Amino acid sequence: MTTKSYFMPKQTFLNLPEAKQRKIIAAASDEFSAYGLENASTNRIVANSGISKGSFYQYFEDKRDLFNHLMRILENEKTDFFRDKHPPNTGLDTFAYFRWVIKTGMEFNSAYPRLAQAISRVLFTDGLYFGPIFADLRQRSRAALTAMVNQARAQGELNPKVDIEMAVLVMETWSNVITNSMLQPISQQEDVTTWAHSPEAKKMIDQTLYVMEYGLRNVA
Repeated sequence: MTTKSYFMPKQTFLNLPEAKQRKIIAAASDEFSAYGLENASTNRIVANSGISKGSFYQYFEDKRDLFNHLMRILENEKTDFFRDKHPPNTGLDTFAYFRWVIKTGMEFNSAYPRLAQAISRVLFTDGLYFGPIFADLRQRSRAALTAMVNQARAQGELNPKVDIEMAVLVMETWSNVITNSMLQPISQQEDVTTWAHSPEAKKMIDQTLYVMEYGLRNVA
């Protein structure tokens, strides 16, 4: 049995003007980006969003409830973003399609940099992605990768010496490594959009995916 990761905020938050909601979300994104979930301070979020502490608890149960709302926002925005994106052609093999998914995901992260870094910090830097709290999130992610790997195996693209579980683990790990690497410049006060579209960033993604792909690809 898994713990559900997403919860709706209280109706009092949903009744707020959109501009006030955005201010609270921005303050929360900054806080989780800098401190993670465990060390995040409700007092700082309250101060930086211009609300009272009493109001905070009228909107959310606690900081985890607020973080869950950020997760829901990110997932909805990402779904909308990918809905309008299409691979350059329909003849991509599995590894080329995975490369397209990763690069398109990086485009999304550069469009929502602070929100993306907040989620990445908590899930990957703090390691909660691998624990019971977000087990359902990881299961859904791994299910999508498993389908992709099974397709690669069926099409003869996967090295037959590599089993399905190992291939999924490698692709999952590589994806997380790329995401964390691409989001690091934010913490150094660099502009993530500029960084994500720089030749250095593109080279890093290509080389990382090359190492992953040719460790898994059937070259016989």
